[in-house]
Amino acid sequence: MEQTPTLSRFDEFYKNQTPPWVIGEPQPVIVDLATAGAITGRVLDAGCGTGEHTILLARRGVDVLGIDGAPTAVEQARRNAADQGVDARFEVADALHLGDSPGYDTIIDSALFHIFDDGDRATYVRSLHTATQPGATVFVLALSDAGRGFGPEVSETTIRDAFGAGWEIEDLSATTYRGVVTELHAEQLGLAVGSRVDEPAWLARIRRR
Repeated sequence: MEQTPTLSRFDEFYKNQTPPWVIGEPQPVIVDLATAGAITGRVLDAGCGTGEHTILLARRGVDVLGIDGAPTAVEQARRNAADQGVDARFEVADALHLGDSPGYDTIIDSALFHIFDDGDRATYVRSLHTATQPGATVFVLALSDAGRGFGPEVSETTIRDAFGAGWEIEDLSATTYRGVVTELHAEQLGLAVGSRVDEPAWLARIRRR
C-alpha cells in the first residue's frame, strides 16, 4: 500500500455501499480454523467489519470481541448479531492502538494487515504484540500479490519482514480469500457485479514470543 486509507474513508464506504469484502458469511478459511479448534482462549477479531467472524465464534461459545475503526461497520455488526440471535460483543477501536487491551490468546486478522502502508504496518504489529499474551497466536489472512488486484495485496516477504523480533511465524501458506465483485472491480476482472470470487491469499499462523 502507498498510503493507509483513513478510518473515515472506511466508514463512508460502509455508509454508502456494500464493500467487496462483505460477503454475508465468514471466510471459509476462518470457518476451517474454528472447526479445527485453532481459535481458543480470549479472542480478538481485529477489523471485524460487519461481524461475521465474531458471530461465528460467539455462536460456538468462544470468548470473542470484534473491533473495527469504522463506527458504521460496528453498528451493522451489532444488527447482524441481533438478527441472528447471537450474543456477540463489538466495540469501535483502532487496531493500531491496542495497548490498553487485555492480553489476548488469539487474534484473527481477516483482510486488515494488507491495508496498511509500511509505517502503519510496523505500528500495527507492535500493537498486536502489546495486546497479546506470550505464546498467543495471530492468524493473518491477507490478499496475495499473486492476485488480480481485487484489493490491496502483499507478498510473502512483506508478512515475514513485518513479524520479526518478538514473533515466530509457524506457518505461512497459500490459500484463497472470498469476495464479491462490485463496480470497483467489475471491468478490471471482466466479471458481472455480484459475482463471487476466491482470490489468492496468504494465511499465516504467528506465535507471539
